[in-house]
Amino acid sequence: MISTNSLGFLGQFYFSLKNNFKKIYKNSKFYEKKISKTFDNNFQYKPSPHLLSSIIKYQKKKYRIEDFAVDSIWQNKIGAKDYEKLNNFFWFFSLDLKSSKETTQTVIKNWLKDNGKYNKDSWEFDITSKRIIAWLSNHQLTYQGSDKEYRLMFDHMIQKQTNHLLNEIKSSNEFENKLIGCSAIILTGLAYKNQKNYVESGLSILKNIIKSSIDNQGFTKSRNIRQLVFYLKYFIIIREWFKESQNVIPEYIDETIFYLGSSYAFIWKNVGTDVFFNGNYHSENNDFDQYLKRFSYTFKNEVNELGGYAILKNKKVILAMDIGSSPSMNFSIDYQYGALSFEVFSNQKKLITNAGYFSNKKNKLNKLSKSTALHSALIIEDFSSCSSKKINNNIVVEKGLKVLKKNIIFEKDYWKITGSHDGYLKKFGTIHEREIEFYTKQSRFVGHDKILRKNPNYEIKFDIRFHLDPNVKVMKTQDNKSILIELEDEGWKFSCDNFKINIDNSLYFGNKNSYKDNQNIFISGMNKENEQIIKWEIVKL
Repeated sequence: MISTNSLGFLGQFYFSLKNNFKKIYKNSKFYEKKISKTFDNNFQYKPSPHLLSSIIKYQKKKYRIEDFAVDSIWQNKIGAKDYEKLNNFFWFFSLDLKSSKETTQTVIKNWLKDNGKYNKDSWEFDITSKRIIAWLSNHQLTYQGSDKEYRLMFDHMIQKQTNHLLNEIKSSNEFENKLIGCSAIILTGLAYKNQKNYVESGLSILKNIIKSSIDNQGFTKSRNIRQLVFYLKYFIIIREWFKESQNVIPEYIDETIFYLGSSYAFIWKNVGTDVFFNGNYHSENNDFDQYLKRFSYTFKNEVNELGGYAILKNKKVILAMDIGSSPSMNFSIDYQYGALSFEVFSNQKKLITNAGYFSNKKNKLNKLSKSTALHSALIIEDFSSCSSKKINNNIVVEKGLKVLKKNIIFEKDYWKITGSHDGYLKKFGTIHEREIEFYTKQSRFVGHDKILRKNPNYEIKFDIRFHLDPNVKVMKTQDNKSILIELEDEGWKFSCDNFKINIDNSLYFGNKNSYKDNQNIFISGMNKENEQIIKWEIVKL
């Protein structure tokens, strides 16, 4: 009989052999010949660089190409991150248009001396996709005023790199990279008026991305807010390329933008600030709002629930809660294990928050920021509500959870969100049910966290954490039954009569790849009952 370990070893051996074969093939003459089959169409549609202002951080100060050491720029030894930035050529967007065209084109020619053939580092999928977009969009410097020999070389290299993308795009596992690659392929087709080879292929891939990664409500299946915004940005860019090049815009692109935009309105426009669920942290969406306004995109959505999130609001208070099941493994790279976690805003200031997300996957803080303990949620025996495993340096969901029931009531004077999940069912035989009520006239939140067990034959420890912004100040009252919260010019009181409450130190990942010290209020206790209800209140003073 063949053991599971043997099958695992054989699987690893097979994939290792397959990857080694692919490496040999890509560096062979056969692959070079395959991707070098290009056509003689000239670069006709010249895309406006300002169409990319939603994804490019334009600097106020523009640099002249003469400021760079163009003769030695490719010989310098640099770190991986700088290498990527240098080779994707997005730094061209920061160049002053008064820069020398001849010098800019010399930089490209120098790059081609060492990188004209496939190179696993400089031709990495994401880098190549961005380089094509950068070279074509900065045509005033990269193409204009050049001689015939350079133009033939440029046209050939754009198409050669695009052929490489077409060869690689099916094996790309990350949907964001796949969408960038798809965009580059479509742009090449529009720029060279080659509808059949590139535009049609790119649109076919785009349809597959829509079908496989966006749900029927127009939210990304990852439930990741940043990915939703990323998708919306690139779909709009593709649409604007079609429009500017005077090509018919495919109807399904307009339809996808409508649904993505409606989801964006729900999760951002209606809130006006960032909610920290599932890979989110402080964004620059205000800049994107200006972009949308400039290009006359208007999105609205008046629903209270979408994408597994419930958001209730009035002019002063916002209550947001994660009431969605965990995504499947393929969409869980940035998922955080915070089912039924919630956030409260008062006058645009966060009263209760989640800890945010540390997105650098090479840092151990990435795994920490995924944990249930970093959310305003219930934790049992210090375990997260989902189990995880590592695949290709990415931490993904191995055993997910399902939201079993949910209910929303939204009236003028009374709000309520209820949900339950099975994340602790297999390990602890426990269902967690949470109910949060808000009485608007009293500015009073009442929470009920229920621990439901069929066979409570042993005790389990539970904690319920309520994370606070680093700027919030807290103080325990003398009777140890309440905690006072100072939120700038507002005062709030947190209380829980039947269980021990305390204040603990924590980490806050609200800004990209950085952390601050913060505090959280926590309720702790032991459970050995079929049903235990932990009631807590947050009242404005």
